[in-house]
Amino acid sequence: MIVLSVNAGSSSLKFQAFDMPEENVLISGTFERIGLKESFYTIKVNGEKIKKEVELKNHERAFEILMEELLENNIVEKLDEIKAIGHRIVQGGPYFNKTEEMTDENIKKVKELSVLAPLHNPAAITGIKAAKAVVPNALQTGVFDTAFHQTIEDENYLYPVPFEWCEKYKVRKYGFHGTSHKYVAYRMNEILGRYNTKLITCHIGNGASISAIKEGQCVNTSMGLTPNAGLMMGSRCGDIDATVVTYMMQQLGCTAEEMDTILNKQSGLLGISGVSSDSRDIEDGMKIGNPRCTIAQQMFTRRIIDHIAKYYVELGGCDAIVFTAGIGENSAHTRREVLDGLAVLGIKIDEEANDCRGVERLITTEDSSIPCYIIPTNEELMIARDTYMLYQSKEKEKELEANEII
Repeated sequence: MIVLSVNAGSSSLKFQAFDMPEENVLISGTFERIGLKESFYTIKVNGEKIKKEVELKNHERAFEILMEELLENNIVEKLDEIKAIGHRIVQGGPYFNKTEEMTDENIKKVKELSVLAPLHNPAAITGIKAAKAVVPNALQTGVFDTAFHQTIEDENYLYPVPFEWCEKYKVRKYGFHGTSHKYVAYRMNEILGRYNTKLITCHIGNGASISAIKEGQCVNTSMGLTPNAGLMMGSRCGDIDATVVTYMMQQLGCTAEEMDTILNKQSGLLGISGVSSDSRDIEDGMKIGNPRCTIAQQMFTRRIIDHIAKYYVELGGCDAIVFTAGIGENSAHTRREVLDGLAVLGIKIDEEANDCRGVERLITTEDSSIPCYIIPTNEELMIARDTYMLYQSKEKEKELEANEII
């Protein structure tokens, strides 16, 4: 059966079509500059990448063109062959701990949570409504970034602020990148050949988070109420003294919105280096002796080391450490610095194995106390898997109901 994985942004729409349960990718692509001038889309099908410039007035039009491409490229003969569409949704709050059908009631809940994800949740709702309009018979599901972290206990998700903030304003840790952490943890368990494991998964990209996972369930994670918590990131500050915010608002005379922009878009690697939010540019700056790039990289890796060490203690040991996402998969330099900083735990990096990009690989020696792996993430596949499982479950429910009537 055909399952679509969709990630809708405010002016973009990324997609992959899978043949399930075989998990074969049939077509993938991205619609960009939706609602703007010079809009276009790219698709990859049969090993060929094609770019087309076309007017995209809204997400519904993007979905219409996507359906046309599926028909023209013989992915489907008719649209009814698309049985389910899984939508990535960033913030599920306390309402969603697993993939759910996007009923009108559930869409209302996602909309309510937009205050916690003002850039992402409204875009996801737009994508869901567009998909429903174009493919009304397909099951529409929401796959939540936060759902995987709903197993975190109170002591780890509550903040030490007035308890009423959590009750009234939903202020608590939610965590993000859950679909990625779930995927690489599952894959790591497959490699180890068992599931009673203690894992530390490191999703290190321009946005970055680390999770502690025990027997497949998340115990703790570094991001919080929003994605601007935990690690230092490309342009986000991560964890800082809370009073820095109010102090600098007084010094600069800026509004809460302006401070939010500074902390999310002008901090992190960019803020310290003054060069870029891209780790590749930071590494290039280090090579030519830029001291601010050097200190930015040192701060970046120090915070990764600190969180891994913290979760090692919290888990009571660790069976494997996983690196994934843009930097985690592709920066041998960052991985080396992190693992060298964890040498006290008996971790020994294999320099030759670590000298690679974007491949699944063991990067520690045989006598390392903890095996460390690169596992490329595949959030789109995880969305398709969860959506396929929900579809199968609902089909079984229909069969049972039909048998009861008979």
